[in-house]
Amino acid sequence: MKSLSVKRLTFAFFLPMLMGLLLHSVGFAQTVEKRQVAPAWDGEVSQWNGFDRTDFKIGGRDAYVVSPQSAAPGNPWVWRARFPGFHADSDLILLTRGFHIAHINTNGMLGSPKAMNFWDEFYQHVTARGLAKKCVLEGVSRGGLFVYQFAARWPDRVACIYCDTPVGDISSWPGGKGAGRGHAPTWQTCLTEYGLTEETAKTFKQNPIDILEPIAKKNIPLLHIVSMTDVIVPPAENTLVLAQRYRKLGGSIDIIKVEKGTTKSGGHHFTHPDPVRAADFMERFGSTFPKSNDYFVMRGSLNNCREKFENQKTGRVVFLGGSITTMNGWRDLVCDYLREKFPSTKFEFVDAGISSTGSVPGSFRLLRDVLAKGDVDLLFEEAAVNDLHNSREPVEMIRGMEGIVRQARTQNPNIDIVMMHFVDPKHVADYRRGNTPQVIQQHEQVATHYSIPSLHLAREITERMDSEQFDWKNDFKNCHPSPFGHRVYASSIRRLLNAAWAAPRTTENEPVPHALPEPINRFSYDRGKMVSLKSAKDLNGFAIDKTCDPRANHLGGGVRDGFYNVPMLVGTNPGDQFSLDFEGRAVGLFLAAGPDAGTIEFSIDDSEFKPLNLFTRWSGGLHIPWVYVLESELQAGSHHLVLRISKTKDPRSKGHACRIVNLLVNE
Repeated sequence: MKSLSVKRLTFAFFLPMLMGLLLHSVGFAQTVEKRQVAPAWDGEVSQWNGFDRTDFKIGGRDAYVVSPQSAAPGNPWVWRARFPGFHADSDLILLTRGFHIAHINTNGMLGSPKAMNFWDEFYQHVTARGLAKKCVLEGVSRGGLFVYQFAARWPDRVACIYCDTPVGDISSWPGGKGAGRGHAPTWQTCLTEYGLTEETAKTFKQNPIDILEPIAKKNIPLLHIVSMTDVIVPPAENTLVLAQRYRKLGGSIDIIKVEKGTTKSGGHHFTHPDPVRAADFMERFGSTFPKSNDYFVMRGSLNNCREKFENQKTGRVVFLGGSITTMNGWRDLVCDYLREKFPSTKFEFVDAGISSTGSVPGSFRLLRDVLAKGDVDLLFEEAAVNDLHNSREPVEMIRGMEGIVRQARTQNPNIDIVMMHFVDPKHVADYRRGNTPQVIQQHEQVATHYSIPSLHLAREITERMDSEQFDWKNDFKNCHPSPFGHRVYASSIRRLLNAAWAAPRTTENEPVPHALPEPINRFSYDRGKMVSLKSAKDLNGFAIDKTCDPRANHLGGGVRDGFYNVPMLVGTNPGDQFSLDFEGRAVGLFLAAGPDAGTIEFSIDDSEFKPLNLFTRWSGGLHIPWVYVLESELQAGSHHLVLRISKTKDPRSKGHACRIVNLLVNE
């Protein structure tokens, strides 16, 4: 009998897993076999700031590629035109984010047609070995001549352009025909390279400022950083002219202005004020996507938390979700990013995730686990995976997510929120059928109604896998991602934050409260809370176990953190009963529902008793945290609940237990 019992337990535990694997195989039937392969380089390997650098020759010219320790999907890369060691902080940041850094030495050619021949050959070489077809161009000083010549000739090869004090007009530098000093020897080299004379140079129309139209037609975003005291490459004759013309053509360019460069360099050099912003720009537009540059929807703003981080130098950031949130991975990377982005800010990061929980449990525990501990500046919320697997009805998905949003913004109207839709095999199958998963549709209703930016990570992962950037089995591994998957999530979150904070930093501003419109559903859990177990009365068989451990029943089953050695209201026998008087529109239970979970019966305000089976599809192998909302559409006011354990039970269950961790009320 013992052997048979173990077999039944094992089957009950693994049946959901087997079903998941079947769904996994069906959902991923369309996954192609090809995976992303890290480029292989032939050449001499050395170290550059802790990363492998491979040197080789292209057309007799020295060239190299610096490889990240783990490549980002699609093998994105930055092509440094000139002075590859100058202001390299942004490149180092991008290497940690999975970008390659590449360079070919065409020094002295000043972006001429001859240089472009070598550049074309270099591009063909590195892309044939796996680097992305679109690159990030990075030009320092005279490097601006190279990157704009390349982009104008081959705009389809360019994702974005970042330039540092770039030359935009050869008559300014090296010609010195305007306000700048110029450089006579380099000017003579420039004339030779372009086949010009002093006279023909006066009508030369192949400067970066002259060849912007093909770049603008492809909507290639630009970012420049300049010194306003630069007398070597004066911005008024270079970047500012280029920006005016590019915007007139409909293009987008941002400029970081440094008020004063070093005197010794003629104002041309300076300490970079914000290498993270430059790296963010290059990552946002240089990441390789199969269909679009962004998998997020910007709504409202995230300016309140930014103002707090930048000007008040403090920040409280909370991560609310399930097991994917509690994992070490994307959350830690986002924390690292915020510290890097705002180095002077004192942050408090709160991991408020609980495994197996979704939006409904989140709405009832938000007050205790988050809001009672102080105002939150930035909240990351995810429930698309667990709301699916916990079999929540669509209306419950709305009520739970809306409850979280309304509670948070009722307490602190300035709170900024980011909603995330993580990936699950069923989501992938839906997207491949051309459908948006139902749970994401419901959560998006809430995001739209409350102007909350959202991240469509499930769609991003699906489309990236289908474009052969990586696969599920070997790279992403599971809906609980591999380290690779966590890096993909973190990269997407950084891109959203970068888009939200793309504008230059501002002086101190007052926060703008977010609007709180009428609720989508009037029974949303917007006043959900946990009430003390001591509120239960008329205990008959039920009792409060101050240090309950569900595993002590010797029936097996795992247990989540926070759901053992804690007080629980416990009944284990048919007929055990208690009552609860409460004020509100809904009442529920937060349980540890394990292998011996029973069936209860409940009555509200002397109504007929209703049965409820507490045994979930996961209970056979786990004392799973589970919220049951007994009644959700009560009239506001006073109510009386009577709950008892039924004589009947699920045939899979080994007992009649009801272990209540928290009593729940939506006032």
